[in-house]
Amino acid sequence: MSVLRDDFLWGGATAANQLEGAWDVDGKGPSVPDMCTNGSFEHPKRITTTIEPDTLYPSHEAIDHYHHVEEDVDLFAEMGFKCYRFSVNWTRIYPTGEEEEPNEKGLEFYDKLINRLVMHGIEPLVTISHYELPYALVDKYDGWKDRRLVDLYVKYASTLFERYKDKVKYWLTFNEINGGTTSMGDVLSTGLVQGFSGTLFDVKNTQQDRMQALHHQFIASAKVVKLAHEKYPQFKMGNMDCFITTYPYTCNPDDLILNQQAMRHMNWYASDVQVRGAYPAFAKRIWEEEGVELHMEPGDEELLKEGKVDFYTFSYYMSNCVSADPDAPQVEGNIMAGVKNPYLEASDWGWQIDPKGLRWTLNEIYDRYQIPLMVVENGLGAYDEIEPDGTINDDYRIDYLRKHIIQMEEAVKDGVDLMGYTPWGCIDLVSASTGEMAKRYGFIYVEKYDDGTGTLARRKKKSFDWYKKVIATNGEDLV
Repeated sequence: MSVLRDDFLWGGATAANQLEGAWDVDGKGPSVPDMCTNGSFEHPKRITTTIEPDTLYPSHEAIDHYHHVEEDVDLFAEMGFKCYRFSVNWTRIYPTGEEEEPNEKGLEFYDKLINRLVMHGIEPLVTISHYELPYALVDKYDGWKDRRLVDLYVKYASTLFERYKDKVKYWLTFNEINGGTTSMGDVLSTGLVQGFSGTLFDVKNTQQDRMQALHHQFIASAKVVKLAHEKYPQFKMGNMDCFITTYPYTCNPDDLILNQQAMRHMNWYASDVQVRGAYPAFAKRIWEEEGVELHMEPGDEELLKEGKVDFYTFSYYMSNCVSADPDAPQVEGNIMAGVKNPYLEASDWGWQIDPKGLRWTLNEIYDRYQIPLMVVENGLGAYDEIEPDGTINDDYRIDYLRKHIIQMEEAVKDGVDLMGYTPWGCIDLVSASTGEMAKRYGFIYVEKYDDGTGTLARRKKKSFDWYKKVIATNGEDLV
């Protein structure tokens, strides 16, 4: 008998800006990803202030899910999905973010998507904002640096709530909100790139601006959660963090203290606010050391208390080490790099593979918060090859997922209340960090390539049937 609950939410996860395409169709306005060029592991993607001619912007077509939505959902249903995590593209609903009335054509697309999911008995899990800030709000306000975005976000979320109140139960306010503490988050999350052209790694903002922008997102999230709890009691509201698990590189106490600081800064700072409803005690020292004077308006602390989430979700791909030794060997990572762990292997993109770290992470989170947890991103970005007979034998992906599911089940045995699992990029899509198609995650291969060519045909990988069996047995048959 499976150790997982009978109503475990097996599924997959995507983001609108990475798969929909149709970037200027049916009234949609440009979002930040629409201003981002393609890139690769060797050459970082860029953000531009205008669309440059003869330059590939991968989100413009992506995998054209906009025109393949029914086909794609039918494939998810064939795998047996119980849940599908997707995001709404803000600029499909409010093209500049400031319109008085929503764009009906944009809402009709999500009607089609959600209705198809409901038809198949698949629970929608909607991320309200997943790295798709309207570029007009960057141009005018420098993104979330300006508090006026709070009410614009609340208006947008309220539109979704009212439209889908009878069809969507689970909502996440912001994707990987803690990424706003990092320079990459300036582009992906908080939109602090007014007038900026350059790579994701060349953005120069102060921690003052980052932490203030993040505070505005916390207030926006709290207002929306409070609204949901008061007006739509059937809703379950969640946060979403990019969990970067780190270990001390050695048993040197300096490494231990540095690791504690890294975990607090990256992982606990944001989720303490959203789950506990207040900034943690250690936040004051972070602000002092980083020169941050956080501006709060009267009533903000009460709002944070009133806007606590009901469940905790996170992405988990890898782990890093932390060392006081400046010469310790470095590796690449998700959002941020770290020190190489000699006990782990790594993916083609240098991300260290650590299934047991997921068990440890689930236990750490649950011990801290004691609310239901959900792993809403996990997966292996890899180069997939089509064999001469048309098959895609991604045994490496099956191995990665199997090992992580085993450790999830161990965490449940440890006492963790785990409600679901939606691996990232269940269908191939554009990479958020590198802007490429070659870094594939899906159970479904999409014939789209980094030069912009491709038929967009969908093919099942070997992992498709494997995951179908996993779901059918509620995680018992992982062979």
